[in-house]
Amino acid sequence: MLSNKKKYIVNGNSGIKAQQIQFADQKQEFNKRPTKIGRRSLSRSISQSSTDSYSSAASYTDSSDDETSPRDKQQKNSKGSSDFCVKNIKQAEFGRREIEIAEQEMPALMALRKRAQGEKPLAGAKIVGCTHITAQTAVLMETLGALGAQCRWAACNIYSTLNEVAAALAENGFPVFAWKGESEDDFWWCIDRCVNVEGWQPNMILDDGGDLTHWIYKKYPNMFKKIKGIVEESVTGVHRLYQLSKAGKLCVPAMNVNDSVTKQKFDNLYCCRESILDGLKRTTDMMFGGKQVVVCGYGEVGKGCCAALKAMGSIVYVTEIDPICALQACMDGFRLVKLNEVIRQVDIVITCTGNKNVVTREHLDRMKNSCIVCNMGHSNTEIDVASLRTPELTWERVRSQVDHVIWPDGKRIVLLAEGRLLNLSCSTVPTFVLSITATTQALALIELYNAPEGRYKQDVYLLPKKMDEYVASLHLPTFDAHLTELTDEQAKYLGLNKNGPFKPNYYRY
Repeated sequence: MLSNKKKYIVNGNSGIKAQQIQFADQKQEFNKRPTKIGRRSLSRSISQSSTDSYSSAASYTDSSDDETSPRDKQQKNSKGSSDFCVKNIKQAEFGRREIEIAEQEMPALMALRKRAQGEKPLAGAKIVGCTHITAQTAVLMETLGALGAQCRWAACNIYSTLNEVAAALAENGFPVFAWKGESEDDFWWCIDRCVNVEGWQPNMILDDGGDLTHWIYKKYPNMFKKIKGIVEESVTGVHRLYQLSKAGKLCVPAMNVNDSVTKQKFDNLYCCRESILDGLKRTTDMMFGGKQVVVCGYGEVGKGCCAALKAMGSIVYVTEIDPICALQACMDGFRLVKLNEVIRQVDIVITCTGNKNVVTREHLDRMKNSCIVCNMGHSNTEIDVASLRTPELTWERVRSQVDHVIWPDGKRIVLLAEGRLLNLSCSTVPTFVLSITATTQALALIELYNAPEGRYKQDVYLLPKKMDEYVASLHLPTFDAHLTELTDEQAKYLGLNKNGPFKPNYYRY
């Protein structure tokens, strides 16, 4: 159901321009989480975004190598600091190598570091972050440090952390609280250790999924008196911010990075176009030619997945609720179906909607033997995995992040990453694409932190168009690309500034 709602878009200068657009009606209030922490049991009542997106199989050591919980270890880095909690600080050297490799594919962040040598736009900023802790995130964190910020970090996904990278960050003096394979209790403990520290209080939040923001709202609401803004990059987290705004409970300005052009059109589309194949190949070793695949959702993520699979010779079906996206799928040569129509015949089911219960137990019961089921959407609620944890079904771990779920008659499905985001649960994603998103996050933090009082109210904003164009321009030299410049006559004819922005805010790229 659609309802009218205001999204505020930042003016290129200092004003605010409001435009009416349509948003999905969210009737429920910001979901509540329990505040009591139990070491082994902590139920979660919202969409479990800690377990719903980026994870990586590319860690030097599996969590099973050492059964001792990092919380029970006494570790110090070479400088004598123990203000961190990682799997093994001795892995720092390996992590540093990964970070150095990532830096080569993140030109914009490295350019920001270079330009900040004489100025520190984030001097005095105390940023608490909850994102995926990978080599690419490490480059972002160290860039924020080079820009003058102090940072404390936790992981937004219990499987996303690269242990060696977390160790390298801890060795470099960053208070990091994360390791691959955290329990639910560990997850919240790590967030609390980032936030609840004597003599240090955050004034900026960088979140992915909304868990950190939610935790501060529930446990430490007084902290918002000193927090200048929130930067959020996920669909789930942005929805929660709009819910807070609608209810009049948003205490500080928030920047919606997820809907910026540089996030939607690059991270969501091009990243998924490459990483969907990587994740499926690493986990199943399957051949795509001739396979029948149904992709649920034809947004930017679905478009990327469909394009990749079609190019590999797969027969691709699409399900959609939006007639515009549905028409795009048809015009791109895909057959639009309802999931029930093809569920018995397809070899692979991929969800990309951000919704819940897209694939239900009824669908799972009707799937053919050895059907592969996976999720590429942000939230791990798209596949009803909970319905599979029943006595009559047998779970068989095949390899890391790959399970066979076996029915009494012997039929089995192949479930990847327990319904969590496939690409970084089971493989990796292209560093260059993450550079675009990370640069957008860094600029959003700079903008909110340095904005004069009154520029932003307690609402959710989009990045200025000029800033999106700037992020894109920083990545063009990698391709030895040369932009055409408008002449004075051409600029006057179009009514544009020669230096941009070149498109109005309503333009659909």
